[in-house]
Amino acid sequence: MDEVHEKMKNFLINSDSSGIELGEFLTKRFPTSAATYLALLPPGSAHCIRQRLTNPWKMVPTVVLLVLALLLLGGRRWPLQLATLFANEDCILTMPAQLQKAFRPPESCDFCRAVRGTVPRLSNVSPTEFARDYAYRGGPVIVTDATVNWTAVESFDFWFFKRVYETHGSGPRAERCQFFPYQTGFRDIREAFSLPESRVRYDPGTEPWYFGWSNCDPAIVNVLRKHYQRPYFLPADSENSAIDWVFMGGPGLGAHMHVDNVRLPSWQSQLKGAKEWILAPPPECLYQCEFLSVVVQTGETIVLDTNKWYHKTNVLPGPISITVGAEYD
Repeated sequence: MDEVHEKMKNFLINSDSSGIELGEFLTKRFPTSAATYLALLPPGSAHCIRQRLTNPWKMVPTVVLLVLALLLLGGRRWPLQLATLFANEDCILTMPAQLQKAFRPPESCDFCRAVRGTVPRLSNVSPTEFARDYAYRGGPVIVTDATVNWTAVESFDFWFFKRVYETHGSGPRAERCQFFPYQTGFRDIREAFSLPESRVRYDPGTEPWYFGWSNCDPAIVNVLRKHYQRPYFLPADSENSAIDWVFMGGPGLGAHMHVDNVRLPSWQSQLKGAKEWILAPPPECLYQCEFLSVVVQTGETIVLDTNKWYHKTNVLPGPISITVGAEYD
């Protein structure tokens, strides 16, 4: 094994590297098929199969759907029909992480080739300058002053979110939003907010915790966004996603190494604590791009295209980490 692949192996230790290795193999063997497969699904939905509970005939096992899609790649009408079938449906079957990566289309390495060693840190950057130099190049970049006037920095903590979800999120809509248990084993957001006080405080002998969720409930969106706004540096014609993400947890945990399947680049603001981001180029760019490690401190905002960069995070010693973020176009 050459030096680059040895570096990749060591870099991704204790992460889901098998998916990356599988993705690298299939990308080299079937690059066109991989790209065409992803075209079958609507943007941002490659991580799940969208079907209606009310239509039993759609309840085909995920594996059968994948095989069927691959067999039909030669036709021109089937991709459109499958995309129509899956569009605007509730996500009830999640595609395994390894398959998400296996069918990821190969990337052009332009987005990471020029990133060498350090991640730029900006302040007082105008939307025009940000759009011209950073917004759509794949990142990463850190803006240090985006949260200066946000009350979320003081207001958000575990107990704040618990009260909000108990008051405004008791219905099924909040519970159906995407939930990320990571290594905690929590089944949903209701269970996550049922932690005993001792575990929330990280008392000695208690298990660490870290989880995240997407906020698709309009009632809760209205409450949370009173405490933070659209980042000032985003391009003037940019639309902020109606769905925000929140990630929260204590030192020693974070997100495993993965690549996202969302539609657009995204920003993520560190409201409390500090978090290390470890970034890896996709397998096809290993010989052209560098691995990166950057610490995002309280009040800073990292911007990058998480659809291109493989990434994992580690919460650093200190306060509970809380981040909020969203996509932008």
